[in-house]
Amino acid sequence: MTQGLTLLGATGSIGASTLDVVARHPDRYSVFALTAHRAVDGLLALCLRHAPRYAVLSGLPEDQAVRRRFADAGCRAELLFGVQALEQVSVDRNCAVVMAAIVGAAGLAPSLAAARSGKRLLLANKEALVMAGPLFMRTVREHGAMLLPIDSEHNAVFQCMPPPAAKAPPSAVRRIVLTASGGPFRATPLERLPQVTPEEACAHPNWVMGRKISVDSATMMNKGLEVIEAHWLFGVAPERIEVLIHSQSIVHSLVEFADGSVIAQLSNPDMRVPIAHALGFPDRIESGATPLDLAAIGQLSFARPDAQRFPCLGLAYAALREGGTAPAVLNAANEVAVAAFLEGKLRYTAIPQVIEQALQSAAGVRGDDLEAVLDADRSARRTAADCVAMLMGKAA
Repeated sequence: MTQGLTLLGATGSIGASTLDVVARHPDRYSVFALTAHRAVDGLLALCLRHAPRYAVLSGLPEDQAVRRRFADAGCRAELLFGVQALEQVSVDRNCAVVMAAIVGAAGLAPSLAAARSGKRLLLANKEALVMAGPLFMRTVREHGAMLLPIDSEHNAVFQCMPPPAAKAPPSAVRRIVLTASGGPFRATPLERLPQVTPEEACAHPNWVMGRKISVDSATMMNKGLEVIEAHWLFGVAPERIEVLIHSQSIVHSLVEFADGSVIAQLSNPDMRVPIAHALGFPDRIESGATPLDLAAIGQLSFARPDAQRFPCLGLAYAALREGGTAPAVLNAANEVAVAAFLEGKLRYTAIPQVIEQALQSAAGVRGDDLEAVLDADRSARRTAADCVAMLMGKAA
């Protein structure tokens, strides 16, 4: 009997990779639900190909014209509208696996719902842990969900850690090392950074990703968010989580143990590798990724990140150490700042300025209550938007 998969964020790059892996194993998985925000054309095409039971357009209200369009195209999926439908298809008893791949804070509620229903939860949504780490991990534990990380770095750490049966004490892990490509600007002269364009920032040298996460990779906020995630996923203190620039994106993370041993996970930069690992766990299944040829690569290099080039990384560490709702503020301000940059309203180098202003303006609040987290998120977005408007006024 196949396992039903709900794919939250089906029209993004993670969605495409997930469906590619699933299609390779029709004896193991079936597509139960596919969701998108407003991408009607993209979702319809996927539904016609993968024949899910449900299709969700979470960013649209009930729309009879869209219903007719799906029906006229021969789509047999039941079409649902609105954000509540995301939770509906995540908790349905016919869904065994949920891939949480919605970008941004919008992915928090359905990811929590999947955890509360005890699903196998494949987490590609960083914000669920960044915004509400204590609450999220408590929900996973209390409801017996199986949480499997999809970020290539966290999935690599998961693979390097001792299996649960080994019962290794926390002290066995000396440090976690997350690798980062350094993005498209790792060697760009610092004086040119204020003039870089959204197109340049989105031209990632190693990975094919969406525009928002591509900018996060360029600023290394992506890695800062991953540091926060790693803290909650693996229970490791911030000072024992390090970041190294690794331009080849072959070594995805490393774990150093108390005896001096270092275990790393290597593969070509292809998100189908961590997706296949999480889908099949504890089995290993075919991903479709190209086998790794180390002789062809020839050399693997590592370097420490430059704090002046990547101030967002330092801001993420600071938010993690402050705790409470500070990480939620960090995430919200970053989303606003990156959106403004992509719209041509903000310089690239002003992104960390907006984030820092939001962190300084926020009141310290405990982060284990969902309403407090959402309030902090909303407040930070207002502060960040005001900061963007002020910087736009100065630039005019």
